[in-house]
Amino acid sequence: MRTHFLIFVFVFTVSKPLFSQIDDRMSPLSPNSIQLEGYLDRYIRQSINEWNKGGLPYSEFVNFFKEGRPQFALGEMWGKAVRSGCMFYRYTRDPELKRIMQETVSDMLSAQDTNGCISCSEPEKQPDGPNGDLWERKYVMLGMEEYYEWVNPDPAVLSSLIRQADCIMSQVGKAPKIEITDLGWSATNIGYEPCHIESSSLLEPFMRLYKWTGEQRFLDFATYIIESGGTKHYNIFEMALKNVQPYKMAGHYPKAYEMLSIFEGLVEYYRVTGKPEIKQMFLNLFHNVRKYEITIIGNGGSDQPYHPQVAGEAWGNTALEQTNPDITRMMETCVGVTWLKFCSQVLRITGDPSAMDEIEKYVYNGLIGAMKPTGDGFSYVNLLNGCKVNGHGWGWHFDDLHVTCCNLNGPMGLAYIPYVAAMNSREGPVINLYNQGEIHFRSPRRKPGTIAIATDYPVSGDIHMKVSLGGTEKFTLKFRIPEWSKATTLRVNNQEVSVVPGAYAEIARKWKDGDEIALSLDMRCRVVDAPHGSNRAGDNFQAVLYGPVVLARDESMDKDYNQPVTLQSEDGFIQAVQETPTAQPVNIQFSVPIEGGKYITMIDYASVNNWDNGKHVCTWIPKKEKE
Repeated sequence: MRTHFLIFVFVFTVSKPLFSQIDDRMSPLSPNSIQLEGYLDRYIRQSINEWNKGGLPYSEFVNFFKEGRPQFALGEMWGKAVRSGCMFYRYTRDPELKRIMQETVSDMLSAQDTNGCISCSEPEKQPDGPNGDLWERKYVMLGMEEYYEWVNPDPAVLSSLIRQADCIMSQVGKAPKIEITDLGWSATNIGYEPCHIESSSLLEPFMRLYKWTGEQRFLDFATYIIESGGTKHYNIFEMALKNVQPYKMAGHYPKAYEMLSIFEGLVEYYRVTGKPEIKQMFLNLFHNVRKYEITIIGNGGSDQPYHPQVAGEAWGNTALEQTNPDITRMMETCVGVTWLKFCSQVLRITGDPSAMDEIEKYVYNGLIGAMKPTGDGFSYVNLLNGCKVNGHGWGWHFDDLHVTCCNLNGPMGLAYIPYVAAMNSREGPVINLYNQGEIHFRSPRRKPGTIAIATDYPVSGDIHMKVSLGGTEKFTLKFRIPEWSKATTLRVNNQEVSVVPGAYAEIARKWKDGDEIALSLDMRCRVVDAPHGSNRAGDNFQAVLYGPVVLARDESMDKDYNQPVTLQSEDGFIQAVQETPTAQPVNIQFSVPIEGGKYITMIDYASVNNWDNGKHVCTWIPKKEKE
């Protein structure tokens, strides 16, 4: 039964573009303000070179709009490729990447029809629900919006975006137009009632366009999307407000990726309207996904036991079910990346460090663990036990290159690492991730400064930072103390500062050139027991964590990789011995003690390479039964 839910918005009268009614607690630094090195930057550079600047067939993506698509939703590919390329350019200022982006945007602009739409469907078939027309147009808009914001604020691009939005509004809406919840492919494609959740993700590009133009009609259309409820038969906004668990939202099709995408747009709507109930909706979803869905490696969604027909891409109470041996597909890369982006929105709005803890967990495990070692793509879904990576899923072959939604979304996750690694607050800079590199910032009085970070984190937990500042100024530097780091030491110029796990250490003082900060995080190996979901066969497992990193056994290194063992732990910690990796590329390797004075080899989950070799991973280790 559909529940009707009406949201009243403020009536705005503006003579200039309205950007925001709500100020973020944290905001990104200016483009090119962060230069990372080493651990994470290696993955970023490899993806740029081998994927965004490598083999991606941008012109063939555009041709879907000029000549038609042979399969539903293929028009999403261009926007996904372009938006990650633009975010990478924000980080690197790579002239070759800029040229590629300029050329493909120009090519796409030439595909705009006289009615204003850029669509893979012929005008007489628009809006083409079963073929994913609105979903594709959403990604065209997002790709162009990233380009306009970070690469080139070309008036022709903004004009195109306005025409695209106007065309959509001429076709979609109250009768005699077609309702947005009547347009889409889900979930009739898997034999269930219509859902059409994917089309309501237009909320985000419309809100971004509104903030640039101040045009009320774009805000009105965003309000219409929310009033429509997000799906055909279930109001996901009202369900979020009522704290319904994610796997019970949207009936048979609680599609995780699309739902998070819609709620990213809802955050943007809150920034403009300031409505408290809107904030409560997205915060409830954030907390519920975090509690009920996110696994040990930072991603969520599964096929079993609740939504087997959705191929592991629906919410599935996955935090509790993650050791369920019946699961065959779980943790779609599109879900993880969109969760990362949604967490970044929550972080900016609230300053809540738990959102950054979630980002860190996914970055060091699920994200880089889904990337091909060669850098040219990402897995579609991932397992914790079994065949770690699986590239099979929706996509298209371009000669020998198989492009999927997930290997297009994975790079966007990487591109967000420098976007969130350090930020600004009204009080001063905020350090969120501790990768080696340099952070360039402006103090509250607009003085230029630099924070140099020297560390091999997360290989170890020792982080040294040095401030360079033209003069002396009192402001606050904030350092995220991860929730898992229970015994942390923080010193400023050798003077210890008290800290609290799961909070920001806020140091307000007169900072000067040469000030040094030493942070030592608690990197003792921790042992955690399996959660208890619906299947008792998944109860008797344990996992080992090292800082933010999840360790795993790799069949390529150990033929007994999945045999039951008894980990020798005390009070939740285990005295594992860190070793020089015996295989490359492996980031972190440990010798882990088990019963009988023996040891097993464990490496970081991300380094387990099951691509094309038929080998398996064991992250949740079966416990040996007591004799």
